[in-house]
Amino acid sequence: MDVKSIESAVAENYNGMVQLRRHLHMYPELSFKEVHTPAYIADYLRSLSIDVREGVGGRGVVGKLIVDESLPTVALRADFDALPIQDLKDTPYKSTVPGVMHACGHDAHTAIVLTAAKILSGMRDTLKGNIVFIHQHAEEVDPGGAIQMIADGCLDGVDAIFGQHVTTSLDVGKIGYKYGTATGIPDDFTITLKGRGGHASRPHDTIDPVAAGIALCNQLQYAVTRRTNAMDSVVLSITMFNAGNQHNVIPDEVTIGGTIRSFNHEMQETMIKELNRTLEGLVRTTGVSFDLDYMKGYPPVVNDDRMTDIVVESADKISTVNETIRLEPDLGGEDFSYYLQRVPGTFFYTGVKNSSFKADFPHHHAHFDIDEKGMVNAVSVMLESVFTYLEKESR
Repeated sequence: MDVKSIESAVAENYNGMVQLRRHLHMYPELSFKEVHTPAYIADYLRSLSIDVREGVGGRGVVGKLIVDESLPTVALRADFDALPIQDLKDTPYKSTVPGVMHACGHDAHTAIVLTAAKILSGMRDTLKGNIVFIHQHAEEVDPGGAIQMIADGCLDGVDAIFGQHVTTSLDVGKIGYKYGTATGIPDDFTITLKGRGGHASRPHDTIDPVAAGIALCNQLQYAVTRRTNAMDSVVLSITMFNAGNQHNVIPDEVTIGGTIRSFNHEMQETMIKELNRTLEGLVRTTGVSFDLDYMKGYPPVVNDDRMTDIVVESADKISTVNETIRLEPDLGGEDFSYYLQRVPGTFFYTGVKNSSFKADFPHHHAHFDIDEKGMVNAVSVMLESVFTYLEKESR
């Protein structure tokens, strides 16, 4: 299929893609609690005469467009879970579910891959290979849906994979790509500091976990700035500090939560060691005790150079892509990494920023929205990448 035909097919399906995205945006579901979303996806794929398997790895959906099992097979992946955030946008398609919204673009990801499935299903007789559509649940919450779907066979017979993420860090018309390591390792931790509470007027009669917690938050930054090489990227962010509910009462316990991000397992282990050492020092100096729940996150996304070349080559052909940009690695987490540990593939980024109608808020923000015209580039690049890959493999 030539590029002009791809662009024409995407243009013809644009309104339907927008409708898909807005429906999903209005009815979001949280990670590991997705029920209606996977059913909706499965019904849509079946309407295209694509073989569908539901409940993959728990709540995932896999569609298969098999032309000839002896031919190469390429997968397209989308995630479909939402976040526990109240949607504060003033739009007709804002979330109808209190406290839940698509604040990361997974609704767009799903609409993009479903639209690709519709276009590809209409030309199955001309395909030079097979296509697998992986619709993944629970990307936002460890252990994530990818590893569960892989264990349940979603990659069986797959030779390569493409994935993408919409981003308000790039204007509409831009496509970003990364060679090699693309994302970090997103570890999470929860610390419970246990002291002995009492009256706020007599702190000397207590073992104050609040004061200890404040000291801990400051000391942990020392581990970042003074225990690691400044040339090695690492981030430690405290994101939760829960203590007491009364002005004149020092509580017995404090709960502190946060995340540590790094690019390699050596740095990850260094930071775990420093976290434990800091906590042990806190015990000696303040008298508190602690419980530490440390959750290692997804491995880093490591893109295959050849597959990334295909995306760059494909993006450069699409007339609505104004600029193709090489991006630096970032410390965000993404469980697309698990697919890339099994088969070659790449993960690219689609610009959806448009400040003229407030599609410029960061991901995970209560006002997050996208310029839906950016979805045109995502599906166009995905389709051209599929055709380019299958053409190269058939030579």
